[in-house]
Amino acid sequence: MITDVFQAIMLAVVQGLTEFLPISSSAHLILPSQLFGWPDQGLAFDVGVHVGTLVAVMFYFRHDLDRLARAWWQSLGGARSADSALSWYLLLATLPALLAGFFLSGMIEHLARSILVIAGTTLIFGALLGWADRRRGEVRALVSLGPRDALWIGVAQAMALIPGTSRSGITMTAGLMLGFDRDAAARFSFLLSIPVIIGAGVFKGLDLMQVGTAASWELVGLGAVLAALSAWACICLFLSWLNRIGMLPFVIYRLLLGVGLLGVYFAG
Repeated sequence: MITDVFQAIMLAVVQGLTEFLPISSSAHLILPSQLFGWPDQGLAFDVGVHVGTLVAVMFYFRHDLDRLARAWWQSLGGARSADSALSWYLLLATLPALLAGFFLSGMIEHLARSILVIAGTTLIFGALLGWADRRRGEVRALVSLGPRDALWIGVAQAMALIPGTSRSGITMTAGLMLGFDRDAAARFSFLLSIPVIIGAGVFKGLDLMQVGTAASWELVGLGAVLAALSAWACICLFLSWLNRIGMLPFVIYRLLLGVGLLGVYFAG
């Protein structure tokens, strides 16, 4: 359980930034604890920072979400549009992660404790992101997305349950490999994060209600606010810079991070 203000600030900002950058949040949350000997952040704090990142992405895409929700509702009455199709594709792409999380939660919890697994996935999927970005065709916009594309991206998202993979990284990689441009791949990834974060928050919230926990609610609140602000700034900057800087800086960073984690592992 977090009792230190500095630890709360660091972990909240790290969670907010790494939730949406393609660099793996689990790698960044395990490294400080290994280097500084920090205790587990606790379930309440975990729920708080997830709520913060959810608020950030929903606020940034509030106009898109309003348009998609209206189109989805109208589609139930038979109306069809590009927005209604996108709303259904987002739901379709969410299913693989929900099913994988339900059936594989025990194994995933075990893997989350392994620095070696996180280091390996950080390196492997970082290199795959670089390959996909280098070979991208950039011939497709988000409006061309179809059910098969949504399902493939959803399957990729389910793979992100393996710690170190990076949910945003693997979904953007899948989008690039399917021929979408960088902006389309990133926007679909961010929109797709919303139902996943909601689902994760609900499960963690239920666990919190069942087991209960002692928590410093002031630090939980601080973490939620900082996670929201850092996540919102991250989304704004990433989408505005993406076409100029590409994925290479994040690929290089992931490779260095993976090597660093291997060093921590072999150093004991």
